[in-house]
Amino acid sequence: MNMYCQSAFHQLEIVIASLSEILGQLKDEDLSFRPSDGKYSVGELLEHLAMIPAADARIAEGATEEEMKLLYDSVSLQTKEEISHALFEHFAQLKFQYEHYTEDHLFTEITSWWDVTYTRFEWLLEIVAHMYHHRGQLHAILVHTFKLDPEIMLFE
Repeated sequence: MNMYCQSAFHQLEIVIASLSEILGQLKDEDLSFRPSDGKYSVGELLEHLAMIPAADARIAEGATEEEMKLLYDSVSLQTKEEISHALFEHFAQLKFQYEHYTEDHLFTEITSWWDVTYTRFEWLLEIVAHMYHHRGQLHAILVHTFKLDPEIMLFE
C-alpha cells in the first residue's frame, strides 16, 4: 500500500477508535435517542457510520444505485455489539481492498451512480471525510441534545 493510502487509513483508525470509545459509553437504550423528527436516531447514525467503509468501497468500484439500495436494505444493526462488529469488519474489508490496488487501479477514475467522478484514491479520501463528518454529528447530538459528553479526543 502506498504511503498516501497508509496515511488515509491511519486517519480512519483514529475515527474508528473514537467511535468505539463512544459506543463503549452508550447503553443499548441510548441508540433510540432521536435529536429531531425525520433525522437519524443515535443508533441509525451509528449503523450508517458502520456501513460507510463497506458502502463507499462499493461506490469506489462503480456500484449502481440498485446495488447500493440492496446493500443498505440487507443490513439491520440493532445493538452496540452488532454496530461495533460491523464497523471493524467493514474497515478491515476496505483496507484489504485498497492494499491490493496497483497504482493504476488507485488512480483510475470511477463515476458514481449520481454522476460524480473521482479516482479510487479520491474515493478513499471521501470515506475519511464522510466518517469524520458523521462522527462530528454524533458527538454534537450526544453533547448538545442529550447532555452525554463522551469526553474523548476527537483528533490526535
